[in-house]
Amino acid sequence: MAAQMSRTSLGASVVFLALGVATDARGLEIEKLVMPGPVISGHAKFEADCRSCHVAFAKTEQNTLCLDCHEDVAKDLDKATGFHGKSPNVVKADCVSCHTDHLGRDADIVRLDKDTFDHRRTDLSLQGAHQAVPCADCHSPDKLFREAKGECIACHKDDDVHKDGLGEKCATCHNEQNWRAAVTLFDHAEFTDYPLLGGHAGVACEACHADQKYESAPTKCVDCHSADDVHAGKNGKDCESCHSVQKWKSSTYNHARETGFALLGKHATTSCLACHTTGDYKAKVPEDCFGCHQGDDTHQGLNGTACEDCHGNDRWSELKFDHAKATEFPLLGAHKDVSCRGCHTGPVYTVKTEMACIACHKRDDVHTGKLGDDCVTCHTPVGWTAKVAFDHDLTSFPLNGLHTVVPCEACHVTADYKGTPSACNDCHDGDDSHEGRLGPVCSTCHNPNDWNLWTFDHARQTDFALDGAHTGLQCVACHTRRVTDKIEVSTQCADCHRRDDIHTGGFSRDCSRCHTTTTFTQPRRPTS
Repeated sequence: MAAQMSRTSLGASVVFLALGVATDARGLEIEKLVMPGPVISGHAKFEADCRSCHVAFAKTEQNTLCLDCHEDVAKDLDKATGFHGKSPNVVKADCVSCHTDHLGRDADIVRLDKDTFDHRRTDLSLQGAHQAVPCADCHSPDKLFREAKGECIACHKDDDVHKDGLGEKCATCHNEQNWRAAVTLFDHAEFTDYPLLGGHAGVACEACHADQKYESAPTKCVDCHSADDVHAGKNGKDCESCHSVQKWKSSTYNHARETGFALLGKHATTSCLACHTTGDYKAKVPEDCFGCHQGDDTHQGLNGTACEDCHGNDRWSELKFDHAKATEFPLLGAHKDVSCRGCHTGPVYTVKTEMACIACHKRDDVHTGKLGDDCVTCHTPVGWTAKVAFDHDLTSFPLNGLHTVVPCEACHVTADYKGTPSACNDCHDGDDSHEGRLGPVCSTCHNPNDWNLWTFDHARQTDFALDGAHTGLQCVACHTRRVTDKIEVSTQCADCHRRDDIHTGGFSRDCSRCHTTTTFTQPRRPTS
């Protein structure tokens, strides 16, 4: 090295002398170029070989030589990591732009300003309490800045409350902003296969992990909650067969599948102990209504013990008993609203209840028994007073004409419907315009369908045909007196027309020998 430097110095001196341009200032620059000064301690081993860092004194080619030795920086630039890889200005700059050597063994060639340095350009962004920590607490003069450890445990090993029980990856549970809020970061389900649900989500870690023993924590309910077991161990240790951690009091036990007894209606919300009074759920419990609700029986045992025949679990007060199907007595009209005990005054399964109306309504009979016991002949339970349905044709007096719309009490003036007279004049005596002269049998001429259209056939019914002027006469012209039975009226002309006899009795009383009813004024020659 010394011989080489001697040859270099000698050659340079010859050149300078030949050119005649040697001056003091210029000489200093040339001396500095040839003898630049000591390098830093880290580069001292390369000081004798300029080519380790310089290529033909070309600054632009020095970067390659720098990165040949500083492989970690080269990797950062390639992967965009670390300070050099994350700083845009550094990526595009030459190394000598920031780092200048030959300033002495102890020279600071990094020249970072700790007051303005942006730590976010490194692989460890300062967060939380780290922002106020002095640089010297993590970086020492005898090591590179990048050699400072980034793991929590490197600085905080003595602060580990878990005593190495959870390993060295503190960031799995903690962060720098809120170190103590570990439970919000740690994914218990992912790392332990035991998700924290329901009340477990708010439980402190040490409640289950005593003495920082995180790997051997119990997972069975009874391991932690044995003292809370209201069943006192009688139902075994498999709590999750009935309960869930989300809603412990809302049992998930499938009562229908496990016991064959489905919990319906109020049973679905009744506490288990209401039926399983001893807490022993394996002990046999009565399944019939009477087994638990005998004291609630409003029927006082009169209706037997098969409550489900009439009632349902979901709506107890709404009866499902089909009275028509079970008893052949449909509940119609007012019967639908009558309480069971309104008719069933005794045990319904031992004493037969009468179905006849009179059995319950004898005191309500306005007919006082005079029409018999078969009320349904006239009445129906749907419209007892409004829809009387008696078929009058079943009697000896069918209702025709206006009789069909006449109220019963118009003819039956008392509640005794039997023995009511059926002759017209029995009811209509005051309405007889003939004043009794045509007898009591009105139907001889009239009918109830249309009273004014009478149909009496005088020729057929009396053997005295009405012809001539007789056809226009009123009945009372001949029938002058009141009759009560058979009508007896003379058919001789002289009996009615005595005053009209112009012959004053000089001829026979048999006017028909000369006259006819049609041409009375034109006599004919009498026959011999």
